[in-house]
Amino acid sequence: MPILLLIRHGENDYSKKGKFAGRIPGVHLNERGQKQAEELGKALAEVPIKAIYSSPLERAMETAEPIAKTRGLKIIQERGLLEADLGKWQGQSVRKMALTKYWRIVQHAPSRAGHPGGESFLQIQTRVASALEAICAKHKSRDILVCVFHADPIKLAVAHFIGLPLDHFQRLACDTGSVTTLFVSEGGAQLMRLNQRPPFGFSFQRGK
Repeated sequence: MPILLLIRHGENDYSKKGKFAGRIPGVHLNERGQKQAEELGKALAEVPIKAIYSSPLERAMETAEPIAKTRGLKIIQERGLLEADLGKWQGQSVRKMALTKYWRIVQHAPSRAGHPGGESFLQIQTRVASALEAICAKHKSRDILVCVFHADPIKLAVAHFIGLPLDHFQRLACDTGSVTTLFVSEGGAQLMRLNQRPPFGFSFQRGK
């Protein structure tokens, strides 16, 4: 089964200011985010990537572009990798939402929580895990695949594949411009690397 490079998009003004961008259209990488994307493209230039999948949102596609350019690959948009539907939280500041009573449930018991008017964490996890399973099914064993999307969906996917309880997914880290690596097999999954940012010194060799 494939090796998945789960990449969080680069910085944008919403993430910089601590706001929930959600699915708001027209959220682009800022200057630092563009630099992060370029650094990812350089760091992964020698990795034998077979395919690149991305959330359709602009900030994810813009992060995927330098990686695709160095490998001469087309970016495949995958709606299953979209950011969470944040409902009423979309566009709000993290600091403001953290003052609500509901925030504690979101942080400590997300399996019983969701975004008001939007998706629950279980729904997000199910959607993203299904999308990644479908992507894996299209490829050969040990193919290296890039998937560029969003922080909580990446953490929820990791939790699903390694058997971490959903209520603990918030303990995982996923910074902008970071790479988290999963080896997915029929017998389970192995978390090879978590939240790495360029420059990083690693290579993938077949048969290892």
